[in-house]
Amino acid sequence: MVPPRAKVFLSSLLAIGLLAGSMPIFLNPGSSASVLAPNVVKPPVSAVEKAPLSPPKAQPDHPAPALSDRQVEYHMDVRYEPEENKLKGKQTLTWTHPGKKSVNELYFHLYPNAFASNETTFMKESGGRLRSDPMPADGYGSMTITSVKTTEGMVLTHRLQFVQPDDGNIKDRSLAKLRLPKPIKGGESITIHTEFEVELPKIFARMGSTDNFIMAGQWFPKISVYEPVGLRGRAEEGWNLHQYHGNSEFYSNFGIYSVRIRVPDNYIVAATGFPTKPIQKSGGEHIYHFYADDVHDFAWSASPNFITAEEAFSAPGVPGVRIKLYLDPLHKDLKDRYFDAAQSALASFGKWYGTYPYSTLSIVVPPASGNGAGGMEYPTLITAFGAKNDSPGYELERTVIHEIAHQYFYGMVASNEFEEAWLDEAFATYAEERVMEKEYGITSNTAAQGASITSPAPLKLESWKYNSHEHYALNVYTRGKLVLQGIERLVGPQKMEKILYTYAQKYRFKHPTTSDFQKVVEQVSKTSWQSYFDQYVYGSQMADIAIDVIKTKSTGSAEHPRYKSTVRITSKDGDITNVPIVFAFEDGKTVERTWNGKDGKVTYTLEYSTPLAWAMVDPKYSIVLENKHINNFMKAEMDPKVVTRWNLSIAKLVETLFSSLSW
Repeated sequence: MVPPRAKVFLSSLLAIGLLAGSMPIFLNPGSSASVLAPNVVKPPVSAVEKAPLSPPKAQPDHPAPALSDRQVEYHMDVRYEPEENKLKGKQTLTWTHPGKKSVNELYFHLYPNAFASNETTFMKESGGRLRSDPMPADGYGSMTITSVKTTEGMVLTHRLQFVQPDDGNIKDRSLAKLRLPKPIKGGESITIHTEFEVELPKIFARMGSTDNFIMAGQWFPKISVYEPVGLRGRAEEGWNLHQYHGNSEFYSNFGIYSVRIRVPDNYIVAATGFPTKPIQKSGGEHIYHFYADDVHDFAWSASPNFITAEEAFSAPGVPGVRIKLYLDPLHKDLKDRYFDAAQSALASFGKWYGTYPYSTLSIVVPPASGNGAGGMEYPTLITAFGAKNDSPGYELERTVIHEIAHQYFYGMVASNEFEEAWLDEAFATYAEERVMEKEYGITSNTAAQGASITSPAPLKLESWKYNSHEHYALNVYTRGKLVLQGIERLVGPQKMEKILYTYAQKYRFKHPTTSDFQKVVEQVSKTSWQSYFDQYVYGSQMADIAIDVIKTKSTGSAEHPRYKSTVRITSKDGDITNVPIVFAFEDGKTVERTWNGKDGKVTYTLEYSTPLAWAMVDPKYSIVLENKHINNFMKAEMDPKVVTRWNLSIAKLVETLFSSLSW
């Protein structure tokens, strides 16, 4: 998801001296889809006769090699009822047990229930806001499971039970347990038929409806992840269970999705995957059918107002993809900018992180009133920020590039966003910034970003355990990205490219952990990074290099002036290496040194014909994890007590400035 953006007041920072200048992929033969027997439900009552909902059948047998374990298979049929503002759906799910122990229950995420009241865990933690978007008045929504059956027709609806493993909040119904009539052994599969309704909320947190625009994200009952021994370092197999939290995003299994979507006949639909047949017309509806495999989610959007455009694109690492735009009318003349950003991102990421394996990439631009659904990633589908004007700045490109980065660091390298969100968001932010610099010449101000981290926290932390959404964003997005840039500073850009390429390839269509990434860094660089990770990833440290004191005394005569200056420099927090230092003398001469950072402190002695005027640590702000730049500079003639008071005053000013920023 696109990070909240800080409104950094550069003029203020300058004033205090802080800143320097393909083909469709079909099911494998023998797929469980071939034996599914979907039930037909009674058509909903409507003024227009409509075809009944029934999960779509399997695709023709033209298999391609599976890229993932395809642990789940969803066949869904959903209808949007505009009069009621509801989704009514049927789902046939086949789940294969990946572990060894028998299980007696399944767990399902019912994400729309996060918006059912002010008492849900999501609403209490978020305060009814996501980024700067508040929930509209009376904007509640929810999900109701109306039927659960086995393939044999046994009704299981009464066996559903809401659970709250994270906080015990009985008002939260975002996670449900389904008790099974008999255990499932490891390696066995079970097929469950479900009917459900979603009362769409007014958009503010990734999903809902507004002004004839629908964003169906996390809209269906989604089975939780069962982790076998070894997956993500797990010592004992079991379910990974979390509620929907104010900061958290998602974690699911790879699988197959075959989805039929029914909307009023004036609506246009964008969705994960690719259409398997032309749009059908029946009883005042348009019926779309989409298919996707080797993905871990399925999202769709619809509107009668979409302006559509499509281009084919290929490049090294992008063997062939159709980029599809679904634009709000306000952005109808900006399609070239969207295509350019998408193509730049795909070309770069295909080279840096490996082949883009899908045949489509859809970009949805919501209306301004749907901005709460903007800036979000789903497999093969992303949303841009809402169209607020017809001449946006580079945030248009930045958002598109960031979300396409998520096709790798979320889509294929599918980390657990509940527990290790930085593996998704920090990596996408790092990748986004590289493309923005390469293609548009826009570089981020890492000094300002570092200074904004006034309350660092561990990166390997459950998302809901950060103090606030701002605290989450500053650490998971910004600090995490700086940690990656810090690695790049130490190993160099070429080796960093090799690290990330190796990581993306090794854990493609897997669920890696922070420890897995650390191992790749160590394997590629052939050195231990334990101290770095302990401090900056598993710990909450930032770097703080300070000039403590400068002393100068005359050692010469009037005829032969000579001065001896001593400068003491200390690493006050966070180990750092290769610290650049500049010493400037009163006649304009400068001397550069590089400190290895060992022992936590160093004293330099300099002798010259004029006194030392000043000294500065890291004059080009290359130490990206430094967050207290105000003690990096000292003038030689100032009394140490005055220097201390002056630096403290600047520190308070910087902290006040950043604490007032809007995210």
